[in-house]
Formats: sequence, structure tokens, C-alpha cells
Amino acid sequence: MSLYAVPPAAGSEPSPTPSQAPTPDVPSLQDAQEHASNAASWVEQNWSTWLAIGLRVLLIVVIAVALRVVVRRAITKLIDRMNRTAQAVDGTALGGLLVNAERRRQRSQAIGSVLRSVASFLILGTAALMVLGTFEINLAPLLASAGVAGVAIGFGARNLVTDFLSGVFMILEDQYGVGDSIDAGVASGEVIEVGLRVTKLRGDNGEIWYVRNGEVKRIGNLSQGWATAGVDVTVRPDEDLEKVRRVLVEVGAEMSRDEPWNERLWGPVEVLGLDSVLLDQMVVRVSAKTMPGKALSVERELRWRIKVAFDAADIQIVGGIPLQADGDAPADPAAGVAAPSAYASATSPQSVAASPIVPTTK
Repeated sequence: MSLYAVPPAAGSEPSPTPSQAPTPDVPSLQDAQEHASNAASWVEQNWSTWLAIGLRVLLIVVIAVALRVVVRRAITKLIDRMNRTAQAVDGTALGGLLVNAERRRQRSQAIGSVLRSVASFLILGTAALMVLGTFEINLAPLLASAGVAGVAIGFGARNLVTDFLSGVFMILEDQYGVGDSIDAGVASGEVIEVGLRVTKLRGDNGEIWYVRNGEVKRIGNLSQGWATAGVDVTVRPDEDLEKVRRVLVEVGAEMSRDEPWNERLWGPVEVLGLDSVLLDQMVVRVSAKTMPGKALSVERELRWRIKVAFDAADIQIVGGIPLQADGDAPADPAAGVAAPSAYASATSPQSVAASPIVPTTK
């Protein structure tokens, strides 16, 4: 088999050999000078704009940071001033319960944290938008998207927003704090934790209730101010009322001197008078102003002491089943026995009429 060389076509140039390959153009010194002069002229034309933008961004950042520091310090000083104002009533027992140190510290921390977070968000968010506007970025689509997203999140998390806002106002208004006994409607007990969204309560049986702040429509705080201990003493209608009053006053005075009741009683034990008068009994009302949360223990101690004092003074406490008056005839023992039935005798007409008919046989 033989190979024949194909002659080149007419008019076509022979392919270059490696030694005849074109060499790349090397820029001359004049071209380099021209490019450098163009770059220098472009920088010279735009450096003022860059400098202005940089200075504007730097000014915005510096002002935002300085304003944030000033606002946070102002909030901290405001919270400290609230604490110092509340210390003016720390000398009294009532003031100590209303604004104790631990509760005031927790409330101040919560309020300060919320205010500082809101201030930082507003200041830094505004600064970020101003920086984007400095770079001539169109903020309309961004703001529109943020508005739509905010509306969607608001509809989806409306309960969360409601709980958060209710918690903020609850803390600002100091409706209750840790250690208070409250009645929140849906649950009642001692507050063990206060949050911006959920409040934790310890119930009477030891259970823990998680109450959402947005679900609370009313709050009854049993730990603020003072409580009232009331005892109803029921005696016979023929008792000497002056003697009863004297014994009750002596019991109250003795209890006010004993430990630890002298601290739990914030006022004298008062005999308010007759609460009701019935045919078989009289009710005398006794009341005392006590420390919050201690009314139940004071009532129990008062009942104990009143019973002991009445027994010593030969004053009878009545109630429940009415007592039988003196001189009445004793009750008939057979009064509670039912009358004999006519069906008990087999020969009675009622039994004969109710007996079945005996069939006759053929």
C-alpha cells in the first residue's frame, strides 16, 4: 500500500511551520503610559465622590454608635433613679413588701433590658437604611418586602405579640412579682417566675401553672398592701355581750404581744360587733389587719385562743345543730320508729286482698 502526497490547492498559503508562528504583541512603553494616564484621570475624576461617600458612611456609623451609647446610659440612669426613689419607703413594713430589693432588682433588669433592646434596634436599623441610601441603593423594594413580611408574621404570630406586649406592660406597671400570691383567673398560686411571654405559678397542691400573659384578663394580687383576718364567733342568744366583748379584747391584746404574731398583726384585733342575731344563736365578728399572705394562719390562731378563753370564761360556742333549750321535755325515743305496716300480719284484710288466688283442681 502506498501513500501519495496531496499537492496544495492553488491560491492557498502553506501552513506555517513552528518557526514561523505569530509572536504576541508586546505593549510598548507608550501604551503603558497611556493606560496609566487613563487610570489616573478616572481616579482623579471619582475620588471626590468616593471620599464623600466614605465620609458620609463613617459619619452615620459614628453618630449611630454614639447615640446608642448615650441612650443606653440614659436608660440605665433612669432605672437607677427609679430604684433610689423606691428606697424612700424601705423603712416601713408596707414599703418593704411592696418594693423589696430583690423584686425591685428583677423588675429594673427586665424594664432596662426591654428599653435598651428597643433603642438599639431603632437606632441601628435606621443607620443601616441610611448607609444603604448613601450607596444609592433603591430601598423601595426592600421596604416593601419588609412590610409584607411584617404583616405575614404579625398575622401568624399575633398571639405571641399579644403575650409579649402584655408582659411588657405588666412589668412596667408592676402588677405582680416573684413571691407574690396572685389570682389570675385561669390559675392561682405563688409567682415563681415572671417572663415577657409566660408567667409561672406554684399552685396550692404544688403544681406549676404556665400562664400566658396575653390570656390574663384580670389579676388579683394577694401580697400587696395588707390582708384582713376575719373570725365569726357564734354564741348563745342569752350570753352577756359585754362579757363576750371583754374576753375577745383580752384575747386580741394577748395575741398582739406574743411572738411571732406581733409582727404578723399590723393592727389591733377589733371586735366589730354583732354580725347577725338569730333565735338560737348570735354571731360576733372579729377582724384584724395582717401581713399579706398571713391572714389564714392568724385566723386559725385566733380561733384557737378564743375557744380556750371561752372555755375558761364559761362561754359556750354554738353552731351547727341547734341546742335544746333548758327545761324542755326529753324527746320520745320511739318518735323516730316507723309505725307498723298492715301487711306485717298475714290475717289482716290488706294481706288477704294482696295474696294470690289459689287455682282449683278438678
